[in-house]
Amino acid sequence: MEFLDELQRRRTFGIISHPDAGKTTLTEKLLLFGGAIQEAGAVKSNKIKKGATSDFMEIERQRGISVATSVLAFIYKDKKINILDTPGHKDFAEDTFRTLTAVDSVIVVIDVAKGVEAQTEKLVEVCRMRNIPIIVFINKLDREGKDAFDLLDEVEQKLGLKVTPLSFPIGMGYDFKGIYNIWGKKLNLFSEENKQTISEGVEFSDLDDPELDRIVGEDAAETLREELELVYEVYPKFDKEEYLNGALQPVFFGSALNNFGVKELLDCFTEIAPTPQPKMSEERLVDSKEDKLTGFVFKIHANMDPKHRDRLAFVKIVSGTFKRNAPYLHVRNGKKMKFSSPNAFFAEKKEIVEESFPGDIVGLHDTGNFKIGDTLTEGENLNFKGIPSFSPEHFRYVNNADPMKSKQLQKGLIQLMDEGVAQLFTLEMNGRKVIGTVGALQYEVIQYRLEHEYGAKCTYENLPMHKVCWVDPEDAKNDEYKDFKRTKQRYLAKDKQGQLVFFADSAFTIQMTQSKYPSVKLHFTSEFK
Repeated sequence: MEFLDELQRRRTFGIISHPDAGKTTLTEKLLLFGGAIQEAGAVKSNKIKKGATSDFMEIERQRGISVATSVLAFIYKDKKINILDTPGHKDFAEDTFRTLTAVDSVIVVIDVAKGVEAQTEKLVEVCRMRNIPIIVFINKLDREGKDAFDLLDEVEQKLGLKVTPLSFPIGMGYDFKGIYNIWGKKLNLFSEENKQTISEGVEFSDLDDPELDRIVGEDAAETLREELELVYEVYPKFDKEEYLNGALQPVFFGSALNNFGVKELLDCFTEIAPTPQPKMSEERLVDSKEDKLTGFVFKIHANMDPKHRDRLAFVKIVSGTFKRNAPYLHVRNGKKMKFSSPNAFFAEKKEIVEESFPGDIVGLHDTGNFKIGDTLTEGENLNFKGIPSFSPEHFRYVNNADPMKSKQLQKGLIQLMDEGVAQLFTLEMNGRKVIGTVGALQYEVIQYRLEHEYGAKCTYENLPMHKVCWVDPEDAKNDEYKDFKRTKQRYLAKDKQGQLVFFADSAFTIQMTQSKYPSVKLHFTSEFK
């Protein structure tokens, strides 16, 4: 029985948005309410010398952006909440797509002034493909922004969502007075003073109460009554079933930086968000209530602690109980492994846990056994799917800048690629190494980390290519394939799994190659088997 109770207590969600909409700040404030930190540090504020708790890599502190997904957990109202704060920057989108395979629901953060931005559209599309339940949080209400109804329309049209507001702002920007919480029938007044700590709201069960006019002023009170009437008429009533099926999205308004509207979001979230969900593997559907352990690696992070060169594999537990020192099968290697110090997270603080339940994220120390997408079970052969490699868009040769350190460079590249920071290709003709990434910013991160974590220096040379395609011959012995390999020799390479890839310098080349060698199939993702 205890197992099912633990299952009911878990909520695992990701926070996604366009860069700078306030994801990391929102994460901080959620932790503040969870009692996990006493004061929250904004990402960019230099007044407080405290960086945000969830940005632990040096480069994130310098830039004020998140480049790696961080995992945080806290207890709130007896619920155990696991947050995955994802990078918003499009250059790190692959990390975010992978993280979405490990969450049961999502909070989308939208900037009140900018509205729905490109990166948000892409990420929400991924959530909708998988029917992940979504809650929308419209942030930065203390700044001038778009009208609340216009924003709700924009969210519906651009993201294809069906929304229902569960809180509503009173004024905006300079006139911002507070928020009426439709879900809890409460009024929260905004004051500039207590940003870093928690403030209390005023309860209003009846909006016709003259007290309301006294507190926010007659005009604002009248506007609020009219707007709420409109909300009740225009938008559907909140229905939990529809929300859980991904067919209805509740919307909250607030200002994470000023700690406003976050508690309402959290209170509602803990009540309605889904408990750990079943997950599809290639063999069958795995139910979270099963008693045998299954889990998969969705992220690998090297050198979380610069003092110890350690690598952690982040495992999302899908079913069963993960116990310390119990033997589990690493399906791809076919080996049984034991873990003596599985970690639970609080940003960079880690603690060893005796047991973990579905929905939890466990960090396992890794000496190079794990790759992204690996499955752990109690003996069953299962493979969870949905973490492919996509074709990169930028390519550069890597050159060793310090011949004395070639071993360190080799090791650093292999480890960073296992982490999924970028993809490494080795040219068939001369063995030169090429790094492919989704965005140019990753090259800086790789260079920085190679130097600071592995003591290796590298330089880059541009390689003007359009895409890399995974090669899939119908028959490896036929003449057509041999001819393809001979004529295209200069453009062939192997990825780190040893799969053959073809570098194409334009979309036209891909078309020509396909028509000349019809039996040789070219794919843009590595998961075509």
